Amino acid sequence: MREILTVEELNRRIKELLENGFPFLWVEGEVSNLSRPASGHLYFTLKDENAQIRAVIFRTSLLKGALPFALENGMKIILGGRLNVYTPRGEYQLIAEVVEPLGIGALQKAFEQLKARLEQEGLFFPHFKKPLPFLPQRIGVITSLSGAVIRDILHITYRRFPSVDILIAPVRVQGSEAASEIIAALEAMETHGKVDVIIIARGGGSLEDLAPFNDEGLARAIFRCSIPVISAIGHETDYTIADFVADLRAPTPSAAAELVVPVRQDLCYTLQNLLHRLKRQIFSIIDSHRGYLTKLRERLVDPRRKIADLRLFLDSRLDYLQALMKQRMSSLREGLMSAKFRLSHQNPIRRLEQEKTYLIQLEGAFKRAWTSGLEERKKRLAALLIMLDTLNPLGVLKRGYSITRLLPEQTIVTDTASLRGGKAVSVTLARGSFLAEVKEIYREDNYGERKV
Repeated sequence: MREILTVEELNRRIKELLENGFPFLWVEGEVSNLSRPASGHLYFTLKDENAQIRAVIFRTSLLKGALPFALENGMKIILGGRLNVYTPRGEYQLIAEVVEPLGIGALQKAFEQLKARLEQEGLFFPHFKKPLPFLPQRIGVITSLSGAVIRDILHITYRRFPSVDILIAPVRVQGSEAASEIIAALEAMETHGKVDVIIIARGGGSLEDLAPFNDEGLARAIFRCSIPVISAIGHETDYTIADFVADLRAPTPSAAAELVVPVRQDLCYTLQNLLHRLKRQIFSIIDSHRGYLTKLRERLVDPRRKIADLRLFLDSRLDYLQALMKQRMSSLREGLMSAKFRLSHQNPIRRLEQEKTYLIQLEGAFKRAWTSGLEERKKRLAALLIMLDTLNPLGVLKRGYSITRLLPEQTIVTDTASLRGGKAVSVTLARGSFLAEVKEIYREDNYGERKV
């Protein structure tokens, strides 16, 4: 009996067949039609000369580091992921979980992109570099057990300092799983290894061979590590991202062994030289102090002689003080006598008597001057009174003169020209006055007095 399937059933069986048949696969190809919408997912087409398939990298995978470089159209990559079939449309696509660049050009471009991004974040800054211990007690080495790298490190380290302890963490140093193994070994050594310094090493190789050491996850693990890390990867000309992040880069694994421990014989020689120099300096200091003590002993005299010298010195000082006090008392006595003499001449009672006598003299002179002045003023006043009496109109009237005034103007008549016949006038005498009327007027001229 034939089986008839619906389109949905067919697509569902194809989905089960493909997804179960290819749970995880690696595919290489060239990127095209690259787009990144607002959702944050990355969509593109993976193609070769004869075919193509759609692919997607979800935002969650991008955040987990599935794409450690910037993807571009035309770039050749290796994609690790799984198939996904969309049943309603019968379409399938690749869901990428890991993306690696393919070819030297792509690898180099990915390397430069990651280097620039980590450098911008500050992972390469010198002030983050931790100093190496001068003499580590235990050294951690992360490398492969096969090959000459581990033998060279062990040989050089033990030759330089035989008593140092070395802890080896064997890992793969090439391939897709190498980076995760190195990260796990680094974290284990930091947590449980009790090492003072860690060397991450491998021999030389191509850019593809050194890809694990250009892994972003390893770079960040080295940066986070609290123990100083030395990178010794490849040859002198080989540089990886791990070299830039590590606290120190060694050009080769052998050089790393030489950098991490000093030569024990050199240290012993240096220590012996320092001990000899210290002994010489100690003996020199002892000799110097011995000579100083000898000089002090020579300068130390008998206490009785010292007391006698001090007594003599004290007596001489007492004599000097007594002479100085006598001289001072004599000087003070002379100053006192001089002050007493000056004070006697400036006695207040005597000074008052002198001032009193002077005041009495001033009083007599003032009285004499006042009396003389008063008499003089009396004489002048009498003369003035006589003159005033002479000029007084009443005095003139007493001598028989009179004052005639026109009426009613009360104008004093001094000339007959102002009179008219019948005009009333008043005549003032020394005692009293009277009214009169002008009867006749006489005027004086060159020919004598005549009637007008």
